[in-house]
Amino acid sequence: MKVVIQRVSSASVTIDEKIVANIQKGLLVLVGIEDSDTQEDSNWLVAKIVNLRIFGDENNVMNLSVKDIDGDIIVVSQFTLHASTKKGNRPSYIKASKPEVAIPLYENFVKRLEIELEKKVQTGVFGADMKVLLLNDGPVTIQIDSKNRE
Repeated sequence: MKVVIQRVSSASVTIDEKIVANIQKGLLVLVGIEDSDTQEDSNWLVAKIVNLRIFGDENNVMNLSVKDIDGDIIVVSQFTLHASTKKGNRPSYIKASKPEVAIPLYENFVKRLEIELEKKVQTGVFGADMKVLLLNDGPVTIQIDSKNRE
């Protein structure tokens, strides 16, 4: 699984001109799933995301996690994180999982985040055409790949 985590002052997801998710201070998490991903990959990423110390403490040093600040999370599925641009100019998405594989893993990922965060996690709609609006705070943007745990 690949994620792009953005620390935000605010973020929202709109589908068909209707806002389906809206948060203030917290994280926008874009998640891409491939066929080789497992529940273990998901669980590892959840623990990493919830405990990632990227929010400022009283000295404005990044020492606090989203859980520490009682922040919110929006999760958006994004198969394009698995784009391959090796050949030509048209990305290939052959590594991205089909919905029948990705949806259960995505749904469990969100449930595990809710358990670890101890609050509701907002989401986009898997496979929908979404408009994502965010005010990146920092900016802070971090990429994590569960297959590369260095």
